[in-house]
Amino acid sequence: QVQLVESGGGAVQAGGSLRLSCRASGNVFDVTNFSWTAWYRQVPGKERELVARGSLSGDVYYDDAVKGRFTLFRDKVRRTVFLQMNSLTPEDTAAYYCKAETAAGSEYWGQGAQVTVSS
Repeated sequence: QVQLVESGGGAVQAGGSLRLSCRASGNVFDVTNFSWTAWYRQVPGKERELVARGSLSGDVYYDDAVKGRFTLFRDKVRRTVFLQMNSLTPEDTAAYYCKAETAAGSEYWGQGAQVTVSS
């Protein structure tokens, strides 16, 4: 079993920055073999949407809404994936979820972290 624990959410004014962390623990084999790690976000009444997704090789996809402002990166030693968020706007307000996928097709989700950006 694998657990993903998020931290780093909070409230910030527009133009500010936050860094979300997602640390993996549990089954050692799965944790070290994540093929993909990703961040999603969701606002009430809307579907969860992909923000950024990174492969084991280092390739990262960003949604156009966050490109140039958000950065996904991994620390394999600490089994942690980060989402650095800069130049935040009120439209970035959402619950953010990390997700990890293994080559075998297993998927794991974090518990969510609320980000609130005020104008």
